[in-house]
Amino acid sequence: MTLSEVRVRIAPSPSGYVHVGTARTAIFNYLFARRHGGKFLVRIENTDKERSDPVFTEAILSALKWLGLQWDEEIVYQSDRIDLYKTHARKLLESGHGYRCFCSPEQLAQDREKARAEKKDMRYNRRCLNLSQAEVEAQVALGSAYTIRLRIPEGETNFDDLVSGELKRKNEDLEDFIVARSDGTATYNLAVVVDDHDMGITHVLRGNDHVTNTFKQIHLYHSFGFELPKFGHMPMILRPDKKKVSKRLGDKDVLAFQREGVLPEAMFNYLCLLGWSPKTDREIYSLEELIDLFTSDNFNPSNAIFDVEKLVAFNQEYIANKPDHELAAMVAPLLVEADLTTKYWLETRWEYLRQVVGALKLRARRIVDFVELSAYFFAFDYQYESDAAAKHFTSENAELLSELTDRFERLQDFTHEALEQTLSALADDKGIKRARLIHPTRLAVSGRSKGPSLYEMLVILSQPVVVERMRRAIEIIKNANSA
Repeated sequence: MTLSEVRVRIAPSPSGYVHVGTARTAIFNYLFARRHGGKFLVRIENTDKERSDPVFTEAILSALKWLGLQWDEEIVYQSDRIDLYKTHARKLLESGHGYRCFCSPEQLAQDREKARAEKKDMRYNRRCLNLSQAEVEAQVALGSAYTIRLRIPEGETNFDDLVSGELKRKNEDLEDFIVARSDGTATYNLAVVVDDHDMGITHVLRGNDHVTNTFKQIHLYHSFGFELPKFGHMPMILRPDKKKVSKRLGDKDVLAFQREGVLPEAMFNYLCLLGWSPKTDREIYSLEELIDLFTSDNFNPSNAIFDVEKLVAFNQEYIANKPDHELAAMVAPLLVEADLTTKYWLETRWEYLRQVVGALKLRARRIVDFVELSAYFFAFDYQYESDAAAKHFTSENAELLSELTDRFERLQDFTHEALEQTLSALADDKGIKRARLIHPTRLAVSGRSKGPSLYEMLVILSQPVVVERMRRAIEIIKNANSA
């Protein structure tokens, strides 16, 4: 097998949204394909009509696109392949690898209950394997419902896993599992094997919770005479409570992180490092670097913990390094949605928005943080942080602010250098520390005690706005002290 023949897939079920475990599996498959010049394919396993929902299909595809995982061929939908599965189920009967099971669900439940009470193995007891041909034909003639089971041979099954090395299991530990239900529809394992063979999948990379399925599927591959793909079972992603990340437990949809302001590059990068290592002392990588470094030799068989705070730390670094104009495009609709400004206003003052996000991006952990951080750049209702106001809005500071405002208003060039020189000169004239002017000035123009560089903030707001806000603060301070 040459590297150019590598074909991998992600095969989610549209019974829920994409959680981080599925996203990580998709990312690993994508990187593996790109690393070896192969193909990354998508299959939607939607044969379960009761649980499948087209809404989830769209959500799955949207999540893959958001992460930048572009597939290489048309999407395969299992619902379009029902007849193909039925054909292969019949082949199992014809070859003798499969047999009809007429046991009713009630009978099987009784068998399991009896085995449990007797503390015996609860695997299927092969009752129908021993039916004679005449007995089988008689049941079929009566119209008795039946499933199709795969006959597991004696011996042992083993395969070389790309992550964990050689894995073995005694065949006696595998029951004769059902490959086709009584209504003729294929079960998961049959459909997966038929699809992976039909799609030319060369490597099956998935979570290690599928190891048991792999042992079962190997017997199906052998029964059909199909060539086995290479299997790699990656470690699970666990919640902080050490439970497996699962949509059934209500774990967050990947797109929910998008709505909360996580960048796809940050999510992609972070998930790469859960169960795999580049074997370097870095954590932040470009997509091209990850593709170049990605090898199955670096999988870690130990389960990984999904840490939201760690993800946010990655996100903060990606935000800090993203160009201002790209951030502005992301932030603009959020500001409009928050009623801080209008689309038209932003379109006519795009450079202003770009400067605002540039000043704040080192402080933002998520894209949505820009809304709260930048609010005073677009609207100011003269509400001040109470603790800061109590500390800095004193009568003495009002006099200092008044003189500083006069000097700011007289400036011909409202630049960072001019503002800093003006404030420093007043501090020197009064024999006080610069902080004595910086803190009340910041509070006066933003309502907050913390923020970006004071002088950068003042320049962005502009001279008229700064002077107006400072005079308003002075008035409020004087009125409060005279009351």
